Amino acid sequence: MLYYLFKYFNQLGVPGAGVFEYISFRAGMAVIFSLIIGIFFGKKIIRLLQKKQIGEEIRDLDLEGQMQKRGTPTMGGIIIILATIIPTLLFAKLNNVYVILMLITTVWLGFIGFLDDFLKIKRKNKDGLKGKFKIIGQIVLGFIVGGILYFSDDVVVRTKKVVEYQNEEITEVVNNPNCAEFIEYCDIKSTKTTIPFLKNNEFDYSKIVWFLGDNAEKIGWIVFILAVILIVTAVSNGANLTDGLDGLAAGSSAIIGATLGILAYVSGNRIAAEYLQILYIPNSGELVVYMAAFIGALIGFLWYNSFPAQIFMGDTGSLTIGGIIAVFAIIIKKELLIPVLCGIFFAESVSVMLQVSYFKYTKRKYGAGKRIFLMAPLHHHYQKKGYPEPKIVARFWIISLLLAVISIITLKLR
Repeated sequence: MLYYLFKYFNQLGVPGAGVFEYISFRAGMAVIFSLIIGIFFGKKIIRLLQKKQIGEEIRDLDLEGQMQKRGTPTMGGIIIILATIIPTLLFAKLNNVYVILMLITTVWLGFIGFLDDFLKIKRKNKDGLKGKFKIIGQIVLGFIVGGILYFSDDVVVRTKKVVEYQNEEITEVVNNPNCAEFIEYCDIKSTKTTIPFLKNNEFDYSKIVWFLGDNAEKIGWIVFILAVILIVTAVSNGANLTDGLDGLAAGSSAIIGATLGILAYVSGNRIAAEYLQILYIPNSGELVVYMAAFIGALIGFLWYNSFPAQIFMGDTGSLTIGGIIAVFAIIIKKELLIPVLCGIFFAESVSVMLQVSYFKYTKRKYGAGKRIFLMAPLHHHYQKKGYPEPKIVARFWIISLLLAVISIITLKLR
């Protein structure tokens, strides 16, 4: 909103109003505002939740310091959501299709998570919203995101076009990037994405159904939408499993968000995208403003969520931040980087799947179930081994930071 106001002031010749044209300035303002909302209004939200007696119900899993957390306010994801949405509305271009998609994702998954937390706490239903309804909600969101990204005229990839010039003396096919006057650019619809670590690093989803021959490209969009649904569901649930220790999910997500913000900036900058040989996505640079607000919201939430936590994010927050990360990565064509960048989420999810699968297998084969880990998800395994909670969280953050650096250098490791 403020972007359009100051754009009008700039047209009137008001000194300094033109600074709102710069993404870097608006991103900086988004961080500041989201931090203010998270820190100053977060305290009021905590008091309101305490007054409404919206506290976490803790199961006794024989973990150190666990029962002391009983009654701590939950649904703190509301703080993250508000501190993300409000600065985005203030500083981003609201006619940008990518920003609209991120706002839809935030509200959609925030509502699903809120409903789950509400049923657990106020209706005394320990299971909350049934798992199948969560999955249905995530699938519908994936379908909406995938459909818009493929069918919207505003979503394109800009590529170089080989141009043939002809005169009486010479016919020249120009594909030399040094001859800028002969290069034309065209915006195309594409189901391509970026593959990390490879030199020829573009992958088209239609190749998955290569056996259909000429029809592969025609139905490539179906494969793309199915991939979007899978990624949104997996990452959202992965973030949900990671939210088990004070500050773990919020801190890891802030590091992931900062990395995605850098990748969005270079993907939305034609010169940077050409230099790094990645797909150039026009107008995607505006996502940096949204991501700046998201990072500020997470850091503001950490003000109260760091050990010992004064509030938990609940499913309201964990499902939302996972979905935000997934959709953002898909938009900027970096979704295949998720297993590396979101390695903590991935490890937490895999630990649960391995634990459950191995327990069922051994119980069926030997009559008694055996476990790979002392407890799953993975962070609880280290708690069982006697590591203090703050140490586990700090080490997971360090690993997240290492994975973030690896993700960024994949731009040149080709």
